[in-house]
Amino acid sequence: MAVKTKNKIKDAIRKSNKKALTVYIIVRTLVILCMISELLKGNYENAILCVFSLILFLMPALLEKTLKIEFPSIIEGVVYVFIFSASILGEINNFYNIFDNFDTILHTINGFICASLGFSLVYILNENIESINLSPLFVSLVAFCFSMTIGVVWEFYEYAMDSAFKTDMQKDVMVQNINTVTLDETNTNSVVRIKNVDYTIAYDKDGNELAKFEGYLDIGLHDTMKDLQVNLIGTIIYSIFGYLYIINKDKYKIAGKFITKKKVLEK
Repeated sequence: MAVKTKNKIKDAIRKSNKKALTVYIIVRTLVILCMISELLKGNYENAILCVFSLILFLMPALLEKTLKIEFPSIIEGVVYVFIFSASILGEINNFYNIFDNFDTILHTINGFICASLGFSLVYILNENIESINLSPLFVSLVAFCFSMTIGVVWEFYEYAMDSAFKTDMQKDVMVQNINTVTLDETNTNSVVRIKNVDYTIAYDKDGNELAKFEGYLDIGLHDTMKDLQVNLIGTIIYSIFGYLYIINKDKYKIAGKFITKKKVLEK
């Protein structure tokens, strides 16, 4: 069974679009080099992450072969670059901290990719089954809801990892202004506004100073909201592409370059 699956993947990769295949070869080579480097450094967790990335690279080809669909070369290439950027650049090479907007860009792309998957699930059925005739708006709405659901589930995952394993996937943000009812001594649900916080000092229960930092440390709320907002942007962009393509395939041919279609079987 494992051998058959492996052969299916190899066959699908060989038949992939040349541009997407070129991207695949480049990022796969870079990941292998990164894995060797991490093994030599003794960073075995990073090496395992590289192996996981290599497995993820095989998913588009496996899905195409199994579901008999054909991903657009642009989407397939973007998926490869996204996986490489998120795991190798973001996690191993610390791009999330080096570049302020790196995480934002990836979440925007994620919204676009997930909308593509959601759109394809319904579009292929709508085009190939006579008894199904859904409106372009409905198909786009499904893509929108699918992508946003994936975005929310991912934020659940980040929160779960931070809570259970004490990671910091929901990155903290320093803020200077606080609006809260928690500090309302009258207990009347009145908002207490604290402005221009200069610095905060954290103490343990014995009065020992643990940390001092500028402003006030927000623990993930701003990061979560920003991730969902940019996921929304990517989702809307793809949903519009899909909608335009369905209503007029000839006029909006460029949108068709982003649409997954049923694979034409060779005779």
